[in-house]
Amino acid sequence: MSDTATAVRPPSSAPSTPTLAERLAAAIVGQLDVGVSAAATEKLKVCLLDFLACAFESRNLPWARQAQAIATDGAGPCSIVGTALAVPAPDAVFANSVAGHGLVREDMHTGSVSHLGIVVLPVLLALAEENKVDGRAFIAAAVTGYEVGGRIGRALVTPEFARIFRPTGFCGPMAAAAAASALLRYDEKKTQNAISLATNMVAGQNQWPHTGADEMFFEAGLAARNGLTAARLAGLGAYGSEKALDGEAGLFTAYRPDKRAPDVRLFDGEAEIMSVFFKPAPVCNFAQTPSLAALALANAEDIDPGEVVSIIAKVTQAAKAYPGCDYAGPFSRILQAKMSIHYAVASAILGKQIDETSYQHLDDPALLRLAALVTAEVDPELTAAFPARQGAEVVVEMKDGRRLSRRLPDVIPADLALIRRRFDIAATEAIGAEKAAALAAAVDSLDSTDDVGALMRLTRVA
Repeated sequence: MSDTATAVRPPSSAPSTPTLAERLAAAIVGQLDVGVSAAATEKLKVCLLDFLACAFESRNLPWARQAQAIATDGAGPCSIVGTALAVPAPDAVFANSVAGHGLVREDMHTGSVSHLGIVVLPVLLALAEENKVDGRAFIAAAVTGYEVGGRIGRALVTPEFARIFRPTGFCGPMAAAAAASALLRYDEKKTQNAISLATNMVAGQNQWPHTGADEMFFEAGLAARNGLTAARLAGLGAYGSEKALDGEAGLFTAYRPDKRAPDVRLFDGEAEIMSVFFKPAPVCNFAQTPSLAALALANAEDIDPGEVVSIIAKVTQAAKAYPGCDYAGPFSRILQAKMSIHYAVASAILGKQIDETSYQHLDDPALLRLAALVTAEVDPELTAAFPARQGAEVVVEMKDGRRLSRRLPDVIPADLALIRRRFDIAATEAIGAEKAAALAAAVDSLDSTDDVGALMRLTRVA
């Protein structure tokens, strides 16, 4: 599957010691024939099942439809999940990434504040439909993508960075390019070129959460498509600066406050994919634990919403600082509400659940009243534990003087049973029970298949 063109480095640009991009490339190539652990293999299967569940369920949402509409049907071999479309790889990557992000329920890598599955998996699935790919190669490439996105994100993303820039839009292109390079079995030079080129394709600002605008969905799609483009250009011989990450005008110099490039090391310790968790609720990552704490409190205590005087949501500094999270309303768009800690906590207390139905009535007076009573407060202990743990506490004061509270030291992720249930419902609705069961079985046996593309073709509507 690899291309034959070879990039030529200008003689004057040769550095005396390996740059960060070169070291990352060497690590990726060195890992190509190293087996993936059983734990990482099983985790990747769950990531894929969760991604497909989200893409199926959101396939008819406006942003997913818009991404589908700009694809060139009949011009390529690649599938858009839950549709009958056969399109070129870049179109499929963009549309599937947008759909995978469409519910705000995608997988989450807390350390990089990024959703890596929605950029890595669409790229690899499209490549698997272009060329026959076996499951073990697919899994290894995916784990590499999560590794690169996770490690670079940990080195780059801070609460201050995330107030302005979209982490997934920055980590995503490099994660996708690295994954594609691994699947295509590029050598070190092509892999370095792919990463360097992708470093120059990062983008995304975080103004959208303030109004719940649609940029969020498309930023992910562009990150995935840009990663694929960078890898393809590298395969054709395009040259990317060796110091794109750590040069005097490189990524880390441009965006880190200290202007220094840390020594990012891949495959050093536990695989980054093992740090990924799956959202139990379709809300922003930083609203997950507060909403779960509120839900546990509401189900354990006798709380009359009309008797609530005040609500304190104790959260990490990162949660309070992330745009759109510390917002009490009013809410004019669903995404605006899904970003809000105030809305999620109020909804949990009022309805004793958090799912898509929680966002059907944004103007509910009782909900708006509770949301306005919520104060997001930074908790030093929770902040110190972040990002290894993502805790929260909700304290509700009642008119009768009761002070009710529930503290969670970490987010409670969706378990496999919930992920399978959500997949079964969404996939069955889109492609029917028989194909949905076959697709689930194909994901379960991913590491033994010799054709991942066949799995992807099961997602098509007949």
